[in-house]
Amino acid sequence: MSATSVLYDVPGPKARLRYRLYGLVSLVAVGGLLAYVLYKLNESGQFSARKWEIFQYTEVQKSLLRGLGATVKAGAIAGVLALALGGVLAAGRLSDHRLLRVPSYAAVELFRAVPLLILIFFMYYGFKFGQLTSVVLGLTIYNGAVLAEIFRAGINAVARGQSEAGYALGLRKNQVMRIVLLPQAVRSMLPAIVSQLVVLLKDVALGFLITYRELLTEAKQLFSAQAFEFPVLPVTFVVAAIYIVMCSMLSLLAKYLEGRTRRTRKTAARTVAVEAEAAPTA
Repeated sequence: MSATSVLYDVPGPKARLRYRLYGLVSLVAVGGLLAYVLYKLNESGQFSARKWEIFQYTEVQKSLLRGLGATVKAGAIAGVLALALGGVLAAGRLSDHRLLRVPSYAAVELFRAVPLLILIFFMYYGFKFGQLTSVVLGLTIYNGAVLAEIFRAGINAVARGQSEAGYALGLRKNQVMRIVLLPQAVRSMLPAIVSQLVVLLKDVALGFLITYRELLTEAKQLFSAQAFEFPVLPVTFVVAAIYIVMCSMLSLLAKYLEGRTRRTRKTAARTVAVEAEAAPTA
């Protein structure tokens, strides 16, 4: 008996036919809805050639590229700082010393509870930082607190016997954390880390509220182009496509890193096995 048949009965011919019918009906319904949306957009003139001609101009292209560069710049800086802050806060939360553990816990709970937009406003209007600095600091503090919880959960998810084995070998706690726990935890944490970095990248768009000239701010300037019949939806489609490409690239990077860590682990396991076989027996 297969593992799947233990959980539920294997569908028979009639059930399989019914499931295929449900899938076909759902596909037709989604296709019909999409066709209706496209029809309404075309009817309202959103696909008129004049609206899309705006992207033929060099200045428009340069404007979107400047916005893209500002978005990537803020996202990259904030991502690196958030990872560092998350690591520090996670280490504090896992510390045996109360003086480190309690403040780290308070900081994580506080910054996770405060909306990101308030943090950005606080940096910009309270401390009078520049636009880029305010966006980066807001993203760093908020996402650093979230990443700290991801790191802590990932490390705690490693089997307790792993750390006990490290202590049995005479390793100190920081050595157990660095040599034993972290390499195993990173593999399980990687999807969650990348997901949070994708969220961070998209949240750079909140910078338009303090006039940081990221991609959304540059796109908003194009919405009011009267000569091109106010191309709100065409510009929105293009900006959305850019964001999708950026997030997809992050996801592909995550898959590459995950595959690389798996290959490294398998290579190390094979090396240990070969050395064990080659070792002389007593």
